[in-house]
Amino acid sequence: MFLHLGKNIVIPVKDLIAIIDADSVLKSDDTKSFIKVTQEEDFIYDVAKGNIKSYIITEKVDKGKEKSLNVRESVIYSSNISSKTLLKRAGFIDNIEEI
Repeated sequence: MFLHLGKNIVIPVKDLIAIIDADSVLKSDDTKSFIKVTQEEDFIYDVAKGNIKSYIITEKVDKGKEKSLNVRESVIYSSNISSKTLLKRAGFIDNIEEI
């Protein structure tokens, strides 16, 4: 299954680590610091183009030729789609009205 993040960007749901609401980032010093560092280091792929409503943290695991050599690649996306909508699209929320 795949998750559409906006602007023709689609990721496999199996690579999904977290979906974070952009407003909640401001409430936690640790999360705010984490996002700030990732922005400064250009680790965030900006799908939102400035209108950020959520952050999506992913990790892709590529299996090496030897079973013990797995390569992990973490990517963080910013999206202009709300975290609730992304969670619903990913199938993590069956009935969004209950939230």
